[in-house]
Amino acid sequence: MIRRLLAEWLGTFSLLATVIGSGIMAERLAGGNIAIALLGNTIPTGAILVVLILVFGPISGAHFNPAVTLAFAIGKKITVGDSLLYVAAQILGGISGVLIAHVMFDNLLIDPSTTVRTGLGQWVGEFVATFGLIGTIFGCLKARPEAVPFAVGLYITAAYWFTSSTSFANPAVTIARGFSNTFAGIQPENIAAFIVVQLIAAILATVFFNWLLGDGAEAT
Repeated sequence: MIRRLLAEWLGTFSLLATVIGSGIMAERLAGGNIAIALLGNTIPTGAILVVLILVFGPISGAHFNPAVTLAFAIGKKITVGDSLLYVAAQILGGISGVLIAHVMFDNLLIDPSTTVRTGLGQWVGEFVATFGLIGTIFGCLKARPEAVPFAVGLYITAAYWFTSSTSFANPAVTIARGFSNTFAGIQPENIAAFIVVQLIAAILATVFFNWLLGDGAEAT
């Protein structure tokens, strides 16, 4: 369990260091062009997800996401106790990743975001992003488990652009990004609604895709 929790912590740490670090770099280099900044944030995020799932998947399953852990817990692929430990490791890892990104780019260590992300459109975007992420994982686990790292990385890359919220799809990521007043941040007051929508989407997606995929909807 120690190895699994360390893998979840380090994986989520690396994910957030990439999300925030690339967001800062992209914003600084984009010259005010938001589309270019978003592209500069998107590509590293999708790429690092592939790497992290390939590296840590054999150790912990490479959840890095309480919504994914919840989906696996519903399917009884992980116990409730282990799930809670996973979520704690993910949240702590995410916050640590934000802090190290701030250190690297000489930002304030703790700098709560002022970026407002709220409203029906944003919430629907988070629902769509999270629902699709769970479906991507479950579908690949049935048909081609070895494709999960690449499918998840590609899905998040796409969802950055086709969802209004730029696809957080992850409660740990959402919490951690509240600590960063940068391009990738979210105002702390907006975090709770995002998380509620993400968890509802994860539950509904788990039920739906277990039905759709039948006996092959296995999670590891």
